[in-house]
Amino acid sequence: MSIEELSGEERSRYARHLMLPEVGMAGQERLKAASVLCVGAGGLGSPLLLYLAAAGVGRIGIVDGDVVELSNLQRQVIHGMDWLGQSKGRSAAHRLQELNPHCQVELHEQMLDRENALELIARYDLVCDGSDNFPTRYLVNDACVLQGKPLIYGSVQRFDGQASVFNHTPESPNYRDLLPEPPPVEQVPSCAEAGVMGVMPGLIGLIQATEAIKLITGIGRSLDGRLLVVDALTMRFRELTLRRDPDRPAIDGLIDYQQFCRPTASPMDSISVIELKSLLDGSADDLVLLDVRNPAEAEVAVIPGAVLIPLATIKSGEAIERIRGLAESGRLYVHCKLGGRSAQAVELLAQQGIPATNVDGGIDAWSVQVDQAVPRY
Repeated sequence: MSIEELSGEERSRYARHLMLPEVGMAGQERLKAASVLCVGAGGLGSPLLLYLAAAGVGRIGIVDGDVVELSNLQRQVIHGMDWLGQSKGRSAAHRLQELNPHCQVELHEQMLDRENALELIARYDLVCDGSDNFPTRYLVNDACVLQGKPLIYGSVQRFDGQASVFNHTPESPNYRDLLPEPPPVEQVPSCAEAGVMGVMPGLIGLIQATEAIKLITGIGRSLDGRLLVVDALTMRFRELTLRRDPDRPAIDGLIDYQQFCRPTASPMDSISVIELKSLLDGSADDLVLLDVRNPAEAEVAVIPGAVLIPLATIKSGEAIERIRGLAESGRLYVHCKLGGRSAQAVELLAQQGIPATNVDGGIDAWSVQVDQAVPRY
């Protein structure tokens, strides 16, 4: 990146940076000349984008193909009520231009995939990963390795968070040194299924923004080779050493990341929410609908007539005989929020000789496709 001089207005705007000997005029000019790609304009992306723009990063790319939903606003603070149902990327870009018109904002209204990742990432100095799923994290990591770009990683779940810097130098660890293979889906439920304390993405996103500013200005010690782990319930910060695995297979191309992160499972019967609604309307007497979500979720939204039996009680065996009894009165259909936990329940029940059908998309799909009066969360 070529250094660009600051205007008089910019010197006033960034005066508090210029007063820091570690940053000064040279560091601020590096920020102005830098380009950062932010993958995701959600929980992590909100503070990331806001503080990168406020700090004076000259060119900021936003990759996000999603829309703003009401349940986002608990943590995705870059968006407001006026943007409900509209593009997250456009909402974020609009806010950044309001905050700092000196920043050039480049909007990519699409999801990052193996077709566009290398081209997009090649255009920026470094990448910040604000994604919330394993396929995208592996994709971003591998594309950064192939393009030789530093990657600032963050993730959150419930009250916990992690942050690190990957691929800073050829000897630096990357995401595959932290997690060589994706964990089983049942061990790491999504944010949508497990929930997240609203401030957690803010906390981790700010750490990511801090690391980006440090890398650009060349100050301090980065999280390269270190994993910062945060437990908000106890407010404990732990640091783990992370080293490059010399025996790890080389990354020589992009792969099918959905397939890579998909759990191996035997085929199972499944049904759409539209088909389920038709069955409920036509012959509900010989149908039993199980809800395997947690009780707290059932307080938010329910499908009428469903029997709540949390997945944990199926795993422990506590609920098996009760479900066996329910199966005597009709075919079992199982739903959760999105379809992942219910698929696990169907597999566990099959092992007990109890046939059941998974409801694809769960209650979230029901809220969208069948009954919009059922709240989404």
